[in-house]
Amino acid sequence: MSRHVTFMTIDDAGHYSPGQRAEIVAAYPEHEREARARGIPVLGSGRIFPVAEEAIACEPFKLPRWWPRIGALDFGWDHPSAAVELAWDTEADVVYVAKAHRASQQTPAMQALALKAWGEWLPFAWPRDGRRETLEGAGVALAKQYAAHGLNMLTGHARFADGSVSVEAGLMEMLDRMQSGRFKVFSTLHAWFEEFRLFHRKNGQVVKLRDDLMAATRYGVMMLREAIVDPAEFKAARRPAGQSDPLGAFR
Repeated sequence: MSRHVTFMTIDDAGHYSPGQRAEIVAAYPEHEREARARGIPVLGSGRIFPVAEEAIACEPFKLPRWWPRIGALDFGWDHPSAAVELAWDTEADVVYVAKAHRASQQTPAMQALALKAWGEWLPFAWPRDGRRETLEGAGVALAKQYAAHGLNMLTGHARFADGSVSVEAGLMEMLDRMQSGRFKVFSTLHAWFEEFRLFHRKNGQVVKLRDDLMAATRYGVMMLREAIVDPAEFKAARRPAGQSDPLGAFR
């Protein structure tokens, strides 16, 4: 017998108005609200990010063109491949998760096609297993397969500036940003929040299940230093209104 588990929160209860949902949640004791409204009770103290969703969720908005951005990938097949786009408000040092994509059993060609729609200029961070060769790719490393299909992959795998790749350090960087108000997620990214709710530890170890978008986000945070501004936007900002690109004839 096949089974499918669907996760729902009070926000999915369409027969309630937003005001009614807010009243229902407010009626719960504060320490029970996340469990009763979001369905997170079984994780308890094992949650990796013990942060209320309301503290990090924000309404989507048009990103300022001068904010640097970076994409980040987590490779997968039966367990999904996942990708996010991060935008960095460097003045306030706030990171925004603006896009998310997750899909199972898709080849690098199909994944690259979907992600290039975010901007072919966008650089993508990727994990160490991107150096692994695959049978499907006839012995070609995963990162090189994505690059061959036009995705702008960074030259090296995700790591901190000192070269370290600690998972715990990456998670703590994300948690510190969440708790200090320097990490926000567009509220429409339902798959991202689904993983966020379930992301937990068991016996002190990170449970590697339904964590694909969490992993991609961690890689992006580790490589924020490689985020760049859309080159077309940068050029447009430097030109007087109505003036064509003065170097266009030489390109």
